[in-house]
Amino acid sequence: MENILPRREARENAFLLAFSQTFGDVPLQEALDTNNECGEERPVDVFGQRLLSAYCSHSAEVDDLIRDHLRNWTMERLPRVSLTVLRLALAEMLYGDERKPGVVINEAVELTKKYGADEDYQFVNGLLGAVAREQGLDTEPVESEEQ
Repeated sequence: MENILPRREARENAFLLAFSQTFGDVPLQEALDTNNECGEERPVDVFGQRLLSAYCSHSAEVDDLIRDHLRNWTMERLPRVSLTVLRLALAEMLYGDERKPGVVINEAVELTKKYGADEDYQFVNGLLGAVAREQGLDTEPVESEEQ
């Protein structure tokens, strides 16, 4: 039986795996396989795998969007947590199946508050909001995540 997690937990587990990938050269698919085979404490479910896959498939476009919205910063100067959150959130907003940018932005802000430095969430919120507006996406939070 496939393990299905609440969306918030799935996003967090996908973030933690993606974040861990920023410290080494293990390909994402190999890291996912290891995570699933070892029954990790933070399993990545199907939704989380789709998020990671969306980022991997569109990493150049996502990184270009981030780069285009940086003012007086470079990608290399961004905190690792913020960069990882931005990458996954943009991949979900632009290439995910659910098309709920308001939810994605909120979840990205919460992840950044939990794992990032004190004020990093404001930067993440601003950049994601700017991209969403530029792309014509509705950023109003959805009352529930039911489908």
